[in-house]
Amino acid sequence: MREFFGTLPSGETASLYTISCGRLSAAVSDYGATLVRLLVPGQDGTLADVVLGYDDCNGYREGNACLGAIVGRNANRLKDACFVLNGRTYALTPNENGNNLHSGPEFFSKRMWQVLSHTENALVLELNSPSGDQGFPGNARIRVSYTLEPGALRIAYNAVCDKDTVFNMTNHSYFNLAGHEKTGAAMDQVLILPGRFFNPDDPQNIPTGELRKVEGTPMDFRTPKPIGRDIDLDYEPLVLQGGYDHNWEVFCNPCAILSDPVSGRTMAVSTDCPGIQFYAGNFLDETGKGGVYYGKRSGVALETQFYPDALHHPDWPQPITRAGEKYRSETVYRFL
Repeated sequence: MREFFGTLPSGETASLYTISCGRLSAAVSDYGATLVRLLVPGQDGTLADVVLGYDDCNGYREGNACLGAIVGRNANRLKDACFVLNGRTYALTPNENGNNLHSGPEFFSKRMWQVLSHTENALVLELNSPSGDQGFPGNARIRVSYTLEPGALRIAYNAVCDKDTVFNMTNHSYFNLAGHEKTGAAMDQVLILPGRFFNPDDPQNIPTGELRKVEGTPMDFRTPKPIGRDIDLDYEPLVLQGGYDHNWEVFCNPCAILSDPVSGRTMAVSTDCPGIQFYAGNFLDETGKGGVYYGKRSGVALETQFYPDALHHPDWPQPITRAGEKYRSETVYRFL
């Protein structure tokens, strides 16, 4: 199904495309290739929309929280808004404390994408990113596909560029398995992160370079625990970021399992990426779908990615794709 999703100030019209498989359904807009809605049954069969979002394209245009966003070319942060590739320094636009966040401010999530195909259970969108776009080298063709399969949503990223470039894409959906409108329930949800270490950050959310073991710290989610249990402890990485907003290693798959104890909804995340950023929505402040206010910690993001600022840490996995090579990554959200 395709439906009207609003008119932008440019006069462009955005659409919302629904895909379904069994009792799962998702809605994705061609504005930003954004995941707007994801309906999932609970243990009693009741459907709930488990992602935070807005009512139309202009909500996404005006919003600042990257709800449901496709993020690229490079997700997360780059120190000093620059990187070196093949001996050349590339300058990006600083948009957070002199650093670069999510390749902004010309976000992919605030552009119209072309729909290449729309079937009952899948949607494929494409964006052409010219050389110099956001400061990155090379003319890039980027495709994102959303596919619903039995019990799961699969997001796949494909790209090719005519120069060596950076590709590190992710989806920035905020999940609340109780339902997006039950904002007080997010911190009661139970999380498992099998990662053995995480990246501590400096006060500007830039990794220090340390790979710190989670053992004996509030960052240890190898045994399931409610997200809110330790989030306000006096532990420097939590204090600096106002709660959880850190990258964990992807040690195995699933790399994260989130459960809502009331509805019984459980989501397992699997990926081919080396890292996963867990953000507990510490600074959420948005009015979303149906006028619901998404305040502090109303939902959680589980962003699969390369480690933040990896381009400044050559011993970490690198988000470099060579000219003519195919970049591909995918993440699967499976509901158990």
